[in-house]
Amino acid sequence: MTSFADLRELEATLAAMASVECEEPGLTELEHGLQCAALLRAAHPLDLELQVAGLVHDIRQGPDHDRAGADAVRPIFGERVAALVGMHVRAKRYLVSTDAAYRERLSPVSVYTLGLQGGLMSVGEIADFEAGGFARDAVELRRADDAAKVIGKEVSGLEEWLPVLRSVASAQL
Repeated sequence: MTSFADLRELEATLAAMASVECEEPGLTELEHGLQCAALLRAAHPLDLELQVAGLVHDIRQGPDHDRAGADAVRPIFGERVAALVGMHVRAKRYLVSTDAAYRERLSPVSVYTLGLQGGLMSVGEIADFEAGGFARDAVELRRADDAAKVIGKEVSGLEEWLPVLRSVASAQL
């Protein structure tokens, strides 16, 4: 499936992620997404699209989960949310390439997947990333993604995010 038929299908997929273990043992994909969204809400309380991108950034699995996730959410949440979801892997590559201390903060699993995702960016890739739209927001999402791996951290549950999801989706109509 490339995209969700409607918001209810996406909400059901998010709920099902409560039983899918994240790449970080002891944490589910839903817990990870909720933590990411909460971090973005705290840092950017008025930016609902950025928060939603944090919640849904790992909605798809596999090696191309960033692109597949972007394609899946675009019809519901629009271009900005889709772009941020689609850029979160490149943002990791960008940060590793431009911030010497960043790699030291990555989890062992993130270091491993970095190699699978293309590793360091070339000078041209860095320039393309910086010139593209939403680069700053993609970096914010990436930093939240990296920090959203705390086992047992208390954050708002999915039911509290449903009105936000619906608000962002209805703004795209």
